[in-house]
Amino acid sequence: MSAEETDVLLRAAADRLRAAGVPAPNTDARLLLAHVWDCQLSDVALHALRGTRVPSGVSERFSRLVARRVRREPLQHITGHAPFRYLELAVGPGVFIPRPETELLVGCVLEWLRRTRVPSPRILDLCTGTGALALSLATEVEHSSVVGVERSRAALDYAERNLATLQPSIAAERSTCEFVSADVRDLPDLGVFDIVVSNPPYVPVASQPDIPEVTGYDPADALYGGGEDGMEMPSVVIGQAARLLRHGGFVVIEHAESQGEPVRQVMAASGFGGAVTHADYTGRDRFTSAELEAEDT
Repeated sequence: MSAEETDVLLRAAADRLRAAGVPAPNTDARLLLAHVWDCQLSDVALHALRGTRVPSGVSERFSRLVARRVRREPLQHITGHAPFRYLELAVGPGVFIPRPETELLVGCVLEWLRRTRVPSPRILDLCTGTGALALSLATEVEHSSVVGVERSRAALDYAERNLATLQPSIAAERSTCEFVSADVRDLPDLGVFDIVVSNPPYVPVASQPDIPEVTGYDPADALYGGGEDGMEMPSVVIGQAARLLRHGGFVVIEHAESQGEPVRQVMAASGFGGAVTHADYTGRDRFTSAELEAEDT
């Protein structure tokens, strides 16, 4: 082995990933090496700079993982986890991989709570998947009571696994979190909530993504919202939010770029007022928030 093995290994892996069409080959190569070497990205950079010799076992495992990524298996499935705000969530086959733009929904909820100062808020996360939204809120909102609802058994298993890992952080906030197995269309009696948040299936049929990591691995029932415009599930979520929220309660729902206006229309028809559509990191319409109006308004 040469003293430059770390750098050589990374460059060769990035070349293979680039040839396979992987969007961020250099980053993925470094992340995979950090994973198999059980170190931080900063350590990988130092190893490359110093010409650290790569142990043969690490090199062999790295090569196998690169081969999986070349086949466009999601990086998160290979490493077994995905970052979301301050959390590292377990992910894998059968559950939707949380995206960075969904983190913005948590920020929107936190801002509403800062304005309204609701004590001990009850929060409902519909279509919770890995539990990303529910667990972020349970670990960031003191004295909160969070319920996540998910119908997929495979996804719920990941949510429960993440809950077990994060239980000490939730307890430190004097909060609670639980997950319920149910279809959003037919919810059990869950009580009344201050906040409903959701990243439901919403992709329109005409907007099927041409991304192997998405079409080959994300569950179809976590992607497609139903109907030509993808609005069936977002509409169900909004209807359930109107039923379960107290008057003055807050709803935040993620949606496709094309769905801002339809979501606002459904919200208005369901009794919500002041609906605002928010942009994601790229400036595209990505989620809408509103408050449930009092019965006499």
